[in-house]
Formats: sequence, structure tokens, C-alpha cells
Amino acid sequence: MRLHFGWLIACWLLAAPAAAADVDFERHIAPLLERHCVACHNAGETSGGLDLTRQAAVLAGGESGSPAVVPGEPANSYLVERLRAGEMPPEGKGRPVAAEDLARIEKWIASGASWPAERVLSPFQWTTDARAGRDWWALARPQPPPIPTARHAARVRTPIDAFVLAKLEGQGLDPADETDRATFIRRAALDLLGLPPAPEEIAAFVADTSPDAYEKLIDRLLASPHYGERWARHWLDVVRYGESNGYETNTPRPGAWPYRDWVIAAFNDDLAYPRFILGQLAGDQFGVDAATGYLVGGAHDTVKSPDVELTLQQRVNDLDDMISTTATAFLGLSAGCAKCHDHKFDPISQRDYYSLQAVFAGVEHGERELRTSDYEERRKREAHLRKELDELERRAQELAARHQPLARLEVSAADKPRPPVHPRLNIDRFAPVSARFLRFTVLATNSIEPCLDELEIFTAGDNPLNVALATAGAKASASSVYAAGGVEIHQLQHLNDGRYGNGRSWISAEAGRGWVQIELAQPAAIDRVVWARDREGHFVDRLPTRYRIEIGQTGDDWQVVAGGEDRALYDAQAKLPLPPRAAGLPPDIADQIKCVELAIDKLNEVLSRLMPTKAYVGAFNEPEATHVLYRGEPLEKRDPVAPGGIEAVGPLALPADAPEAPRRVALARWIGSEANPLAARVMVNRIWHYHFGRGLVVTPSDFGWGGGRPTHPELLDYLATRFMAEGWRPKAIHRLIMLSGTYRQSSRYRVEAAAKDAQCRLLWRFPPRRLEAEAIRDSVLAASGVLDLRMGGVGYDVFEPNTNYVKVYTPKQTFGPAEWRRMVYQEKPRSRADATFGEFDCPDASQAMPRRNVSTTALQALNLLNGPFMIQQADLFAARLAREAVNPDDQIRRAFWLTLSREPDAEELTAARKLIGEQGLMVFCRALFNANEFLYLN
Repeated sequence: MRLHFGWLIACWLLAAPAAAADVDFERHIAPLLERHCVACHNAGETSGGLDLTRQAAVLAGGESGSPAVVPGEPANSYLVERLRAGEMPPEGKGRPVAAEDLARIEKWIASGASWPAERVLSPFQWTTDARAGRDWWALARPQPPPIPTARHAARVRTPIDAFVLAKLEGQGLDPADETDRATFIRRAALDLLGLPPAPEEIAAFVADTSPDAYEKLIDRLLASPHYGERWARHWLDVVRYGESNGYETNTPRPGAWPYRDWVIAAFNDDLAYPRFILGQLAGDQFGVDAATGYLVGGAHDTVKSPDVELTLQQRVNDLDDMISTTATAFLGLSAGCAKCHDHKFDPISQRDYYSLQAVFAGVEHGERELRTSDYEERRKREAHLRKELDELERRAQELAARHQPLARLEVSAADKPRPPVHPRLNIDRFAPVSARFLRFTVLATNSIEPCLDELEIFTAGDNPLNVALATAGAKASASSVYAAGGVEIHQLQHLNDGRYGNGRSWISAEAGRGWVQIELAQPAAIDRVVWARDREGHFVDRLPTRYRIEIGQTGDDWQVVAGGEDRALYDAQAKLPLPPRAAGLPPDIADQIKCVELAIDKLNEVLSRLMPTKAYVGAFNEPEATHVLYRGEPLEKRDPVAPGGIEAVGPLALPADAPEAPRRVALARWIGSEANPLAARVMVNRIWHYHFGRGLVVTPSDFGWGGGRPTHPELLDYLATRFMAEGWRPKAIHRLIMLSGTYRQSSRYRVEAAAKDAQCRLLWRFPPRRLEAEAIRDSVLAASGVLDLRMGGVGYDVFEPNTNYVKVYTPKQTFGPAEWRRMVYQEKPRSRADATFGEFDCPDASQAMPRRNVSTTALQALNLLNGPFMIQQADLFAARLAREAVNPDDQIRRAFWLTLSREPDAEELTAARKLIGEQGLMVFCRALFNANEFLYLN
């Protein structure tokens, strides 16, 4: 099949001037190629086998096997042949080639087709009617525009109004009248805080006749700690924050919440936006460890596989999530589309993508200790207490082991059996014996696969030592490892790492059986094995109930030294009368052990207060080299790349061997630089979007070719430049917007205005919109009077607790004070939503959601009317009204002010009296919770 080039050259010539006497490659030919052709014909995307970016490739030709250009011989150039044939471009792909354009191409070839050997053309240089280039509007650094003069000059309260009014007047539209004060304070409070104003606050604002009443209101709302809770929720949508791993196991991430709290604090502190970026990308380098929860905030597949390609693909997926989220959240660009080839529509090369991958190449999913100001002092105190604790543990174990009878492997009917196995601790003592290997074989369990949190082997003598520890040189092996099936906390290395509890344990992959083996660093005289299922006492399943302990010198010469044959049968319902270490021992020894264990418990209490919080904020390792991957395939490595950014946005060049942390610091500073044309624009557009329900660019995370074009480009640049000039502080932009006449407008619908601008893109009124799920739920709790405003910390769960390894998310049907906190503190598993409010288009955290959908469904109405949470809250609301007002009319008025922020009119008062008389106060409260006016921001 021969390659047809005529249509390619037609593309080149669309913008070409008439043939000139002299044809220059840089001035005439290169621009044509870059503008129209090389997007589909480059080193990464060679349609028809043709690369038009380099001289050597053009001379080599494509699939035809003939050179596209023969210097000095236009008649023998396949390129000219196709042009003369007139076969291209195909219909709809471009205009026919004009004669003068063909003459210019021929003259260039005839003159030798000059092309500097080192010159490589870029597909991204200019914007065309099919893609964005480096001259794309969003890639030009914003400049402060002149403020227009508006005919409605009296309506200009801030410069924002001048830009908005100029657009309106250009379309023959008038702005709406100013809304009343009660409506405005409700709008402002729900907008900034996500909570309705108290009736007393409304009355005070309405009565405030001072000239700066609006300024005082906005400043007070911005100073509220609840502002951070409201606006953090918006940001958490943008960065796909979730509190489970996703994928098929979807296991919870109990340590994700510190990142959520950091975002809340950052908004409340009005953190400068470059520092906000720096914290999330490299906070570990600046004392804000919780902030890097952003990096690992996405889904993570914990189901591992022995297949190398699958494992590499999972790693590539994690990195892609970091790259894509960073590009969309901070730059408004879909860089993830360049993973397999150059971006089809935006000036992002595949090499750019892998340069970004190199920045994140050392970031791993996982937990890390959060460092506080007293971190080092606490760690020193912890180390000292741990030495005391180890000594107490040694003393308790020594007392128990020394006085416990030797294991009896052959038990007669007359023998009294040893106590049954215990989930928290078991000691098997035997006559001292020299061993290099020890094997613990599980023959049966109380349920499913066996689990051990630690296997300890102690030397004989007065000063027993645990020689099974990995730190002592011992090596662990096993018949199988459950972690291969997908649970990270159950790894073989946890068997002898010296740490207890289910969170660091080994599980067999075999139902009811399996073995583990310890190879000691050198032969030792041993006389006891200490083991447990979970010494922290949280889990009792997977407990070995029949087992065998063997020792040997070579690993082939096994000798049984202990086992479970002489133990009483395990009864899950029975309670041991003594702590497990003391069970079966003489009373005086048992009392000594109990005293030691009491001291251990007290020490553990102190340690728990000293222990740093562990959070899911990522782990960092020095990265290996990063390569471009052919079509994104992890096994198809091509050229190595150094860490960097997106070239079209601005230069960021780092050495290939740059250390891990400086890579992230450099990227954060590059994004947050005033030289970056995107960061400020994207952020002010997000703020605008959440105030008006639609951004000046309607696609908040896509400022590229596939996104929306700004309705008010000059206003967008004005806001971006002012944002930077005022220290990148978000609260300054909030204040500017909310004090504008545009924001103060009434939301009243006008038929004549809607006929010209049905979507209110030009803002001829304040666009009413339904509140998000969080604001609805929080408003319900505020009205009923039970809202718990406690901030921060571990969130609450709206799903029934269970101990399954793959959690079952069963919605709760009853709720109490624990679930009456703000919804931002509700635990956020992926792909699972609040049973009542999830229907209100809550993002499921499986992907970033910069702009929520707004749907209207029957389930929304049914949930609000009949959901158990709503019925409970209506009861509580009715009880509050009964407490706060005796007269039915006063109860009605109070209810209206608490929910709708206004007085009922005469018709509403009459209807409410009738409803309460026939159905009761609770039904009236349910009706208010279902009113559109309660659910909408006007």
C-alpha cells in the first residue's frame, strides 16, 4: 500500500502566503509543518510511517519506501507527486492545494530543500482549528487588563462588576436588582460556611445600617473556622480524596484523615497558594507531613500478583494517578492523555508525561509517622519507655515460661491437659535442645486461614534471648503467604519483626493449615516458643487450635518438641479466669505475673499517648531511572528521561540523577511560580465556580482544547493577576467576589433576559443552584439543633462495623450523636455513598470531580421524605420547636427562620397550621426539609 502525501501538504499550505522569490525554511516551510502536519506525523505518532519533524526522517520517507523529498528534484519527490495528483486531502480534511502553494513547495525542493540537521520541529507550536499549540490562550502569561467603563456605573461596587456589566451591555442585557438582606446573608453563609445563618444573625445583619455592613459580614464569615470545612470539601473533590483503597477489595484507609484536616487548616489560615501547592507535593520537606496525603490520595490496588507485568502495570497506574491529578488540579491540563503518545489536542508531549513521572518515581503508597514540633523529644521518651516495657515483658515471659510445665506430646487420660490456646499469648516450653531451624505447622484453626502476629524463639538459661528476630539475623519462610492474595498488612516479614498485632502479621493462603519456618543465624540452645494470633486483643479468628513445633539442624532432620495435643479444647465462648500468661500456674506465680502485667498496661497507656500518629501520607524512596514507555506498556522501555515539567507551560529542567525530594520541591515551585500562566488562572476560576455554580471557564480542570473557552477572558486575567499581586491569598478573592454587585444580584428569573442568555453565562442575575449533599445534611442537623461542630480527627462511619478483611459496606439504619458531625468528617470510602445523601450527586472518590453533576431523581425525594436519618431529624426538629416556642404560630415562624431564613407569609402560615393540626409537628418539619427553598441557594 502506497502512502498518499497530497493531503499532508495541503495542510501545510492552508496558511501559506503566495510564493515569494525566496523560500526560507524557518520563515515559510517549518511553520507550515508545525502548524498543520507534525501533530500526526512525529517520532511518537507516525501516521503512514512518516515522521515530518526531522530532516533524516523526511528524506527516508514513509511506508511507500520512497523519500518524501529528493533535494534538487521536485519532479522525483513523492511529496510533489501526491500533490500534483490532487488525491489529497480527503473530503473534510482540508482545502485543495493552490497552484502558488505547490510552486512554493517545488521551489524549496528545487533549491536543495534546506533543513538544518539539528532542527526538530514541534507539533505544538501554533494553535489550529483542530488542536491547541503553544500560543494557546491559557499558556500566555496573564496580564492585568484595562478595566472597562460600564453604562451602569452606579452598579460597579468592585472591578468585577465593570467586566460583567460590559458584557451584559454588549448583549443588550440589564443586571438584576439587588437582593434583600435576609436572602443575601443566607446565600453568603451557605456559600462560605455550608451552614445556614442563625435567625439572630439574620436579624442583626438586616438591622445593621452602617455603611460597611456587608464588609463586616463577609469578613466575619471568612474568619469562621467552618469556612475551612466548607472549602476543603471542594478541594477534596478536585483531588479525588477517599478513605479506602478502591478496586475489588476496597479496604479502608484509617490513616487518610490527617490530610483532610490539613486542607481544612490551610483554608482557614488563608495559606498562600504556592505554599498550598508546595505542602501537598513536598510537605515532608517543610514540616507538614500530613499534606503529602494528596500524593497518595487516589485508588491503590492492593491485590498483588507474581506476574511481573501486572505488578509493573499497578505501579504505572499509581504514578499515572499522581501525574493526572497534579496536572488537572493545579494546571488545568489533561496530561494523562500523553501517557501512550503525544497529546492529541494539547501541547503536551509523551516525553513531558514521563518527565513528570520521573518527579513522582520515588513516591509509594503507604503510611508514615507525622512529625510534630516535639517529635524528637517524644521519640526519645518513647525509646526509654520501650526499654522499660521490654524488661517488664521479659520478666513476665520468664516467670510464665520458667514455671510452666514442659509440653507433653503423649497425653494419657489421667494427665491434666494444659489450658487451651489463647488468641493473645501462648507459650510452649520444652527441654533445652540445640537447633538451627524451627518449624511451626498449623493443622487446624478456629476459622479459615491461620494467622500469627509474631513467632518468638527463646534461648535456654537465666537470660533468655529471642533469637527468631530478623534483626538477630534469623530468616523466615512459609508454606504460603496470604498477602499474595491482596492484603498488605499480612506479610511474611511481619512474622519475626518484633512488632505485635494483626496489623503486622502473617497469614497462610491455605484454609485451616500452613507452616512457617525460622532459620536462626547460628545454632542455639532453645527451650521455648512464644506465639499469638493478635497480642493487641482485637481479633480472635484464624487462631491455630492444633499445631506441631519441630526443630532441626539442617532443615531436613525434623524432631517434634511441642504441640497442641496436650491442650484442652478451644472454646470461643469460654473466658479464661486468669491472664493467659498466668493460666495454669501456681497462685503465687500467677499473682506475680499479674502485677507485672498491670505495670505493662500502664506503660502501654503512656506509650499510646506518646506515639506519633501514623497517617496514609506516602513513603519516599530514591527512584530508579525513568524511561519513555512505548504506548504506555511497562515492559516496553525506550529513551531515558530526566525529571521535569510540561515544556509548553515553561522550562523545568532537573538532572537525571536529582535526589527524590528535590524533584518534588522543584515541581511545586515551578507550578506556583508567577511565570506559570496556568496556576493562578485555574485557582481563581475554581473559586468563581463555587460561588456562581459555573466557572468563567466552565471546565475547571481543563483549560486545554477540549475544555471550555472563558466567557469573560479579561475578567479571568484580572482576577489571576490580582490574586498574585495580593500574595496568592484565596480569602482576598472571596471578598472581592462577594462584595461585588454581581454577587449581590437577585436570582429572579426574567423571560426577556433568558431569551438572550438561557444559561445565565453573562450573569444577568445570581444563578440559583441546588446545595451540595454536605450542605443539605449539615443544614438539617443545624435546624434540628443537634449538629456537633467538633472539628478534626478521626471521622465517623455511616456503615455498619464488621471485621471482614474485604469490608462489607452495609448502611446504618440508626444514628446517634457520633453521626451528627459535619459531613466533611464522614469517612469517605470509594464507590460507596451515604445511603441518604449519596443520591445528591456526591462524588464517589474513584476519580477527581472538579464539577459535580446536578441531577433530579425520584430517589432524592424519597430519601429526604422517608429515609431513617431524615425521620429521626424531623423528630428532633419538632422537639426543638416545642422547647423553644409554645404557641403553634410561633413554632411555625421559628421553623421558617431556622430552615428558610425568612418569615412565612399569610398563606404559608395558614397551610402550616392545617398540616400540624392534621398530621402533627413532625410531619410539618419533614415538609420543610423537603422544600425546594431549603435545598436551593438563591
